[in-house]
Parts: sequence; structure tokens; C-alpha cells
Amino acid sequence: MSERVSMVELSTATFATNDAAMKFAGLVLREATCAHPYAASLLVLDSAEATRNASDAVHHLSMLHGRHPGVIDHASARTASDAARLSLFRIADAFALEREFLARLVVAAGPIPSTPGQAETEASVIAQRHAIEMLAQSDRQGCAIGAALAVAYDWYAIRPILDVAAIRFGVEPPRMVLPDEAEYVDIARRACPTPATERAMLFGVQQIATQHRGLWDLLEVRAKARLHY
Repeated sequence: MSERVSMVELSTATFATNDAAMKFAGLVLREATCAHPYAASLLVLDSAEATRNASDAVHHLSMLHGRHPGVIDHASARTASDAARLSLFRIADAFALEREFLARLVVAAGPIPSTPGQAETEASVIAQRHAIEMLAQSDRQGCAIGAALAVAYDWYAIRPILDVAAIRFGVEPPRMVLPDEAEYVDIARRACPTPATERAMLFGVQQIATQHRGLWDLLEVRAKARLHY
């Protein structure tokens, strides 16, 4: 399991502040992976359908975030602050290792579990990926970095799911090297010095939280559909 799993257990009250650079963390914790019951269920693979559910999650997370360049790579090229951009480059390098891990899991998991409506699912995830890419390439200052920070921060909740799946599929989970919460807050403050950029950042964060929550909703529907397939 990830050494930073405890971060997703923090109360959102920890981030009760008027500082927009801090608000993004609470928003992700409240509205993205950490708060989704189906995502939480994948941390305990003890049902008859557990292996297929884990495989389904791995494949669709790869569809969403397994390609390069990704959200963080795009955002690093669109950030006006030199200091924030250098920090994003470091996060992008760390996330590249996460993509490699995800790619190994896809191979180990085997084919996508047979599920009714697969074509519709793929179309939906492709649409989600397109929406995320649009956020990451937005010309509105603050939006792209908000999307990047949200993806990286929500990975603290996603990574434990991948770790559990890895153990199920016989893959050794590598150590996660994404930075801690303090660095994300510092990046947000450097990149969003005005109220307008702060609003744009929080918009990017909100949209990523919505997309991630939508993915878990979709995977939950697929899991239920397989029970009757």
C-alpha cells in the first residue's frame, strides 16, 4: 500500500480556510475518489466478482490517465509562474512512474471484463478523457494547473486501489513518489496570485473531481451489470 494513504483519511475540516490554494484539497477529498463508496469497495477484494472489478478499474483508469502527454504535462506548459512550472515538471516526472505502474497492471489484469454496453462505456470514457484534456490545455490562467493539481492529489485515493489490484494480479507495487500536500498548496499559491486565477483553478479542480466521480459511477454500474450477465 502507498506510504501516503493516510492523507486521504484527513478530515475536510483540515482545509476549512478562505485560501483558494488550500480549498482545492478539501474539494478533492469531498467530491472525488476518496468520497465514492464503490471506489472504497475496491480496497477490499473479497467478493466473487472482485478480480473482474479490479481489472475493470485498472483498464478504465488507464484509458483516462495512461496516455502521454497527460494532464500534468499539458499544465506545466501553460503555467505563467516559473517556480510553479518547475514544480509541475517534477510532479509530471513522478506521475510518469505511475503511468508505468498502471501499464504493467493492465497487462497483468488481462482483457477488459466482458460487460454489457462495452462500446457505450468506451465512448463515455473517451469523452471524459477529452474533457480532461481540454481543461489541461485551457488558455484561462489557473484552469490547467487546477486540473493538474486535482489529478495528482486525487491519486492519493486512487493509488491504494491500484496497490490492492497489483497484489491480486501478482505485481509488486512501487513506492509512490508524488509530493506531499504542502507542495501542492505552494504551487497553487505561486500560480494563482489573483482572485481571477484562483477562481479558474478551483473550476479546474471541480471539473476533475466531477470526471473522476463519474468514472467510479460508471464502473459501479458495470459491476452491477456483470452480476446478471
